[in-house]
Amino acid sequence: MDLFVPGVVYLDIVFTGLRELPRPGTEVWATGMGSCPGGVANLAVAAARLGLGTGLGTALATDAYGDFCAQILCTQENVDLSASRRIAGHSPVTVSLSYDRDRSMITHDHPPPLNADGLVGELPAARAASVSLTKDQLPWVRKAREAGTLVFADVGWDATAEWPAEALGMLSDCYAFLPNSVEAMSYTRASTPEEAARRLAGLVPVVVVTCGADGAIAIDSATGELVHAPAVPVEALDPTGAGDVFMAGFILGTLNGWPLEQRLAFANLIASLSVQHFGGSLSAPGWGDIADWWRAARPDPRYNFLDDVIPSGEQRSVRRAGATIAALSDAHAHD
Repeated sequence: MDLFVPGVVYLDIVFTGLRELPRPGTEVWATGMGSCPGGVANLAVAAARLGLGTGLGTALATDAYGDFCAQILCTQENVDLSASRRIAGHSPVTVSLSYDRDRSMITHDHPPPLNADGLVGELPAARAASVSLTKDQLPWVRKAREAGTLVFADVGWDATAEWPAEALGMLSDCYAFLPNSVEAMSYTRASTPEEAARRLAGLVPVVVVTCGADGAIAIDSATGELVHAPAVPVEALDPTGAGDVFMAGFILGTLNGWPLEQRLAFANLIASLSVQHFGGSLSAPGWGDIADWWRAARPDPRYNFLDDVIPSGEQRSVRRAGATIAALSDAHAHD
């Protein structure tokens, strides 16, 4: 595999076009809706659409939601599920409400059964892997690093608002850390994203702090290189999964040996393209979307390297999130 992505896959149901968020005792109407695999599927699908051989290590329930997610991931998006397993039970579900260029989420969780390594199955050989940092150490991360795998880390929101430094202990086994600006400043107690990036740079070879509409900052600890990359201005519909799309672009550039500036610019670009569509994982752009943007954006010298990296030939159109979950008979007919 080029990339191994372990974690929980949720069924995401995304509502867009909200004029306001619902208050107690009220009802609001959405003009758009999409259903798709979410959670770690956001990163897996984004990477697969860029041509990376991507495998998922997860537990998918045997209910209709799990069948839907497995069908989308394996058949439509060519994600390798050999390191995953099906289990009896209920699928975890997230409802995302997209409003005012941001989103709020409601989640019903079902933690997957994990082995002693913190995985659902065995650790496969891969050039890269992703991990979400936790206070509890995950043995597979060190095993992956020792096997030559580059581990790319992010970190989840701390609902306790404690932001303990212990959560960053796993970074010693990681190649890169990609928090957003709020997470980075909270963990480092810094007052600016750049200050946070500089403090984190001593913990991991490459640190990237994403700043939403303000772009991203990256530091290569080995060379001391500091790069600022502005965001690509677009009309945002739904930011769900944009951070995962960003990570997929940065992983692709790293595995292909691109300079840090190009990796950051490319990750910013595809994250910006993704927010123009709703539906988390299925909002991720394919190479056809990237080529269309580049033809319209010329001349922008920051992206001249795209001439060398966009695959030649006609690119297939990617599928977007549908409003309803397809009946299994429809899925079989499509196959």
